[in-house]
Amino acid sequence: MIFWIALFMGLGLIVLYYSRHQPFPEISGRFALLLLVAGGILWLSTTAPRETGESVPAVVATVVGGAAVVIGVIQMSMLRNDVIVAPFGGFLLCMGAISLMVERWSGMGQTEQIGSFAVASLLVMLEIYLAFRGLVIGVQGVSWSKSGLRQVRRGLIHGPNGAISHFERSWDMENPWIDAMSHAALILIHRHAGDGGAEAEHVVELEKVGGWESVDRSWIETIEKALGQIRAT
Repeated sequence: MIFWIALFMGLGLIVLYYSRHQPFPEISGRFALLLLVAGGILWLSTTAPRETGESVPAVVATVVGGAAVVIGVIQMSMLRNDVIVAPFGGFLLCMGAISLMVERWSGMGQTEQIGSFAVASLLVMLEIYLAFRGLVIGVQGVSWSKSGLRQVRRGLIHGPNGAISHFERSWDMENPWIDAMSHAALILIHRHAGDGGAEAEHVVELEKVGGWESVDRSWIETIEKALGQIRAT
């Protein structure tokens, strides 16, 4: 039980740390809170008068990890908001599922053992892919661009979590249109803040990727509207 408590608590703290470096930290932050709560409940179960079943922690890890993988893959591949939940959820799923298989290994027939080994191998390969896609490739530029727009609407412009910081991370070598959108947003933001020097720098960079003609007019209008709301406030 101590191993599972340490696993949940350790993963919770790691995910909480990495969540601070995400464009949408609340997604992985909620997952970290869930892991810490699960670890706390398992710790409380050790003080119960009736002993907790040996397979309970593994079942909890499998359920929580499986749900995290499904939600994390949607966030990572479709919504492009988070890259942390899926790989850490996959690790938890592997630990829980493989532990359950090991507990029942001696009572399985040969066919069941082969099937369990195949499932375990698939889970490990899935985790390798999720870790590579999420932790190695990391956050895509479009994610920082989306979060930058959200920060503008919130009125958070400067600072490490401000819109400027987010847009300055939203570069994408394979999609120059994202760079154009980011430079356009930064031009409008610096113009709003009265920083002519920074504005001129991004005007030059925007010209390198196609100028204002390469930026969708609706994006410009959205940024201008959000900045106008800040001015009105």
